[in-house]
Amino acid sequence: MHQQHPSYHCTSLQELTHALRRFADERDWERYHTPKNLAAALIVEAGELLEHFQWLTQEESLHLSPGAKQEVAHEVADVLIYLTRLADRLGIDLLAAASEKMGINAKKYPPLSQD
Repeated sequence: MHQQHPSYHCTSLQELTHALRRFADERDWERYHTPKNLAAALIVEAGELLEHFQWLTQEESLHLSPGAKQEVAHEVADVLIYLTRLADRLGIDLLAAASEKMGINAKKYPPLSQD
């Protein structure tokens, strides 16, 4: 028998953060979701993402089959989930942090001249 998965639809990082917090609370996972554990889980999931590309050429990595693309999407989602939980537990605003870092990178790596 096919089990129906609950539907989650988040349209912002804030909604995702709240949904993930609720999800963890409902399962009493908060005690496991320490920054150290979440950072470790994030690296594990990033490694699982990399596995999908490990032996592909640059060109092959750009043209995944629909099935492979779906598997990669799930691994990307796992990375986002753990990153979002880590930021939430540490009180980090992901969008503010990313915006600040982009500003730092823009100064460090100026655009190529358009001569």
